[in-house]
Order: sequence, then structure tokens, then C-alpha cells
Amino acid sequence: MKKLFVFAFFCVFGISQSNAQVTFKPGVKAGVNFARLTQTDNPNERFYGKTDFYVGILGELKLSKVYTMQPEVLYSRQGSGVEYLDENNMRQKDKINISYLSLGLANKFTFDKLNIHVGPTFDIKVSDAKKELTTYNNDYFEDYSNGIDMAIFIGAGYSITENLEFEARVKKGIIPVNGDWDSENMVFQLGLSYTFDTK
Repeated sequence: MKKLFVFAFFCVFGISQSNAQVTFKPGVKAGVNFARLTQTDNPNERFYGKTDFYVGILGELKLSKVYTMQPEVLYSRQGSGVEYLDENNMRQKDKINISYLSLGLANKFTFDKLNIHVGPTFDIKVSDAKKELTTYNNDYFEDYSNGIDMAIFIGAGYSITENLEFEARVKKGIIPVNGDWDSENMVFQLGLSYTFDTK
């Protein structure tokens, strides 16, 4: 019963804080991914960052003065650089490139021009790492890599204009990228989003 009262309080509080009617704006966004895989227990391999991009669409559903629900559909190129010892005990470098269709839901809390946003994503792999690898566990990675990932992100944004926004966020995967690895996606994103007025 207490939980019900708390929920009702926040609903009433949110409605009372709203100074405008509910609005919806479609938009686009794009930016830079600084991606890598988290370290495994193997001392002979080390993952490091690689730079790539993301691009996609969003819908900005403003429910109150403070709270906005923002579903997103992004194409996100991730992966990692990797340094390892080959069969001749020589140190080599390569890249693991994994692309995802990322379905996300950002919960945005806005304070004047600044906002804090947090939410989950469900990522579906849309490209094969096998084509990008030359010497590092080529068939192994392709045959056993997971086709999906789930992640949590948290970030901050700044409204440059009413429609243009700069944002930075950290995204952490929670499903290993490979069935036999304990390595997960880690991405730092910097980008811009633009919403269109629908009036």
C-alpha cells in the first residue's frame, strides 16, 4: 500500500509541475563512438579503444516540464582494438568491428538547458566481425559471438538551441560478446541531436 501511495504522489507531483501540454517531436542524431571490450582474464590479450560512429532517429515525447521519454533507433558501430600474442609468441594488433541496431529508451530529466538521461538498450548485431579480422581468432569469434546485447546508458545533454542538443553518454553492455569470453561492450558517445517542430 505504501508503494501505491508513493507512486501516486510522484504522479500528482509530476502533473502539477507541468506547465505545458504533452508534445512530441521527431528527430535525428549522430555522433562518435569511443568503443572497446572489457578486459578478459587472459594475460596474453589486451583490449583498447577504437573510434567509430552512430546514427539514427528519435522521438521526443515531453510529458512534463522536467520529464521527457525518448525512444531511439540507432545504427551503432562498436567493437574494440585488440593486442595479443600469436602462435609464434609475437605481439600483434587487430580490430574487432561489431555493428548493432540499437533500440533504446532514454528517460530525460531537464533542468533549464541541461538534462540528465538514463535508460536501457536492446542491441541486435547486424554485421559479422569475421570480415574485419585477419589474424585474431577469425572463425572462433564469428561462430560463437552473441547476436544480441543488452546495455544500460547514462549521460548528460545541453540544449544549444530549442532544437539542437549536444550530448555525452556512457553505455555498458551486460551480455558477453562471445559465448566463451567474459568480455562486454563499453562505449563512450559524443554527438548531436536535432528535433523537428511538428506545429
